[in-house]
Amino acid sequence: MQLIHHCPKTKAKLIFTHQESTPSYFNKNGLNEDLLLTIALNGEQSQQIVINGELHQFPPYSIIPLVSAQDYSFEKPEQITAWQYSRDFYCNVDSNFEISCFGVLFFGFRGNQFLSLKEDCREKFNVLKQLFIEEFQTIDTIQTDMLQMLLKRLIILTTRLAKEQYLAGKIYEEEKFDLIRQFNILVDKEFKNQHQVRYYAGQLHKTPKTLTRILMDLITAPRQSLFRTES
Repeated sequence: MQLIHHCPKTKAKLIFTHQESTPSYFNKNGLNEDLLLTIALNGEQSQQIVINGELHQFPPYSIIPLVSAQDYSFEKPEQITAWQYSRDFYCNVDSNFEISCFGVLFFGFRGNQFLSLKEDCREKFNVLKQLFIEEFQTIDTIQTDMLQMLLKRLIILTTRLAKEQYLAGKIYEEEKFDLIRQFNILVDKEFKNQHQVRYYAGQLHKTPKTLTRILMDLITAPRQSLFRTES
């Protein structure tokens, strides 16, 4: 099953994929065109996922957030439930920074975040999946609003999991978090052409040394290589 909704006013896109053996948009060709953000939920069996050429284990009943710059493929796509959306469909930048399109899930922290679901949480996501299916099938003037509301709930639930499993007991400052976001957004857009720390430092109005000191322990391993090549 693959359901697609376009906002009548903006043509922004939301895609819901559930147990589809040959899904569209699960590859870089589909993603690059629309710059979709993805929240992918695995089923009851572990499987492999390849992200930017690197092989990872995708545990059962777990979630991974993915961004448009990542080229990825699933070993068993028929087990995947995925929500994919363009940033103009849901972009809560002016609200809490943790749940914006540039928040905790997609641009804020290091590494690929595999988020495990406990039994009670699985039930919440099962209910949410059913609500999405029902709303995709309800065609009226408030359908977009309802889907945006459900998507916000999905993002909040997933963000809470990320904070519990990756940030438990840690204190982070919004100012530093915002710098991490801005850096990751820049790399997401420019990495194919720009591989030098001094370029990103200039864009962020920091010296290369300052940027390295702040970000080296907080960003993903592939992006740490940027700093190593200039050290």
